[in-house]
Amino acid sequence: MTSDVAISAPETAAANGHGDAHTTAGFGALTLGSIGVVYGDIGTSPLYAFREAVMAASGAEGLPTPAAVLGVLSLILWALIIVVTLKYVVILLRADNNGEGGTLALMALAQRAVGTRGTTIVLLGIISGALFYGDAVITPALSVLSAIEGMKDVTLHFEPYIVPLTVIILVGLFAVQSRGTARVAAFFGPIMCVWFAVIAIAAIHPIIQQPQVLLALNPLYAVSFMIHHGIIGFVTLGAVFLAVTGAEALYADLGHFGKRPIQTAWLFIVVPSLALNYLGQGALVLGDPGAIVSPFFQLFPQGFFRGCMVVLATAATVIASQAVITGAYSLTRQAIQLGLLPRFEIRHTSEAHSGQIFIPRINQLLLVAVVLLVLLFRSSTALASAYGISVTGTMVVTAMMGFVVIWKLWKWSPFTAAALIAPFLFLDLTFLAANLLKVFEGGWVPLALGAVMMMLMYTWRRGSRLLFEKSRKLEFPLADLVAMLEKRPPQRVPGTAVFLTSDPVSAPTALMHSLKHYKVLHEKNVILTIETAQTPRIDPAERVKLEQISPTFSKVTLKFGFMESPNVPKALAIARKLGWQFDIMSTSFFLSRRALKPAAHSGMPRWQDRLFISLSRSANDATDYFQIPSGRVVEVGTQVTI
Repeated sequence: MTSDVAISAPETAAANGHGDAHTTAGFGALTLGSIGVVYGDIGTSPLYAFREAVMAASGAEGLPTPAAVLGVLSLILWALIIVVTLKYVVILLRADNNGEGGTLALMALAQRAVGTRGTTIVLLGIISGALFYGDAVITPALSVLSAIEGMKDVTLHFEPYIVPLTVIILVGLFAVQSRGTARVAAFFGPIMCVWFAVIAIAAIHPIIQQPQVLLALNPLYAVSFMIHHGIIGFVTLGAVFLAVTGAEALYADLGHFGKRPIQTAWLFIVVPSLALNYLGQGALVLGDPGAIVSPFFQLFPQGFFRGCMVVLATAATVIASQAVITGAYSLTRQAIQLGLLPRFEIRHTSEAHSGQIFIPRINQLLLVAVVLLVLLFRSSTALASAYGISVTGTMVVTAMMGFVVIWKLWKWSPFTAAALIAPFLFLDLTFLAANLLKVFEGGWVPLALGAVMMMLMYTWRRGSRLLFEKSRKLEFPLADLVAMLEKRPPQRVPGTAVFLTSDPVSAPTALMHSLKHYKVLHEKNVILTIETAQTPRIDPAERVKLEQISPTFSKVTLKFGFMESPNVPKALAIARKLGWQFDIMSTSFFLSRRALKPAAHSGMPRWQDRLFISLSRSANDATDYFQIPSGRVVEVGTQVTI
């Protein structure tokens, strides 16, 4: 069953809505918050990135050579500078969609830039969105597992408990999501500040002991390593990329904190701490090649301090996981609003912050997938092979859409825009190719997850469009119906009837059935359409558009940004200022609920028809989604073939 109240395709008109809610908070508080939420993922990469990269570089030799250690360190440091600092912090943070960032916000921006010829842009958006779900599944599994594995460095007796304890922590993490992140978020920033301070301080002594590690700051060591190590160098590059996973979170959380706090936190706290820690791990391994088994935890003295570090690392990885889970909720809401996924139930967990939401169905699916991954791979080394592909794929797509925005929206010449983006795209493609070598070791997981999400998004978008076109052919033009009713009106009843429809040109199915079966018409009738703009938020002054089409009929269009949750009664209250005497207690909302059946001849294969029908059945009720009081709703059932 599905309602015919679909969210219409995103508009090409820009709106004045701004995602500037973050400006009300203090700069210091926003910087601290961004350290907790934005940098959790990339901040916990030292737990496994250096170890995996050096082990890959060592190949069959086993113990790492000084050349391998310095080469890997140089690659990691320059990846942080080029990919994160230059591409994301300097360039992409400027490509905001009215204050919002992330791949779907960039897709909407790029689509607006190219106008109606945006099919390729939508496809890129679907790919990047689908790959992000792969990241949202692997990040919690890998981060928490790598932290708990530190228990082996405290005592080997803990080893049998690593996987069960990881699963318990992850189940607990997903269980508290419904309570909202507001209470926990207050602790995120301070904990991550302690984390960055501790990992930086612990690295100072090893660096003093082995000062030659500072040679890795010279990019020639990275170039020399790649030239002299051939295929092993290429494989190592895939592991080096683990150091920059989480860079997408910089861009995705732009709307929560603003550009300057995110940039300040990165340049003055995060990147210096990460660079110091990687150099410290390198210095440790230069002094004792056997330390490569667990270089991060061996920076800390055995016993109490190392035990405390395992606890702090676990807290930091839970925070890193929280950031990506919250990102999955935000991405899902954007995808629903942009017509890429069916309406899922969205719960708001904060009265003050509209961005703090909880989506039960996504939470359940993520939990099942994350626990399965931990049980399937059982170690962070095995999971690391699965990690890079989804993130590198997203980065490649982001670079492509960034080129379109710089060219079309910023009005740069195509050659200048290409000259700016090409080096980053080349680097992203190189990282992607290196990660694709790990497909059979576990890289198939994010690809499979991404393929499933792409198929779902594509099927929903295509099926919705076919259903819309089919319905329009079958339905009666609204203007003709209104003219007939005004000329020969049926029996009138007091009150106002609001008919929700996705197609304001055709007569709503609920109105036609009401006339056919009840043979009555309300004194006032409103044809209500809900549109999603390509901007994250809409200025309240532009929320409502009112058009009188006859003495008893009017059209109302409500416009929402793709980051907003549609609240119909609240939006209709604005219509009072425009002259519509709206009283929700004397208004009836009419919705058409359609039962879909596969047609003999459809625009899609039979399996896709069935998938679209099952997706439509899983959609949340339109009454709940649009926050209409259930006591004021009349639903009319119809059967439609697709």
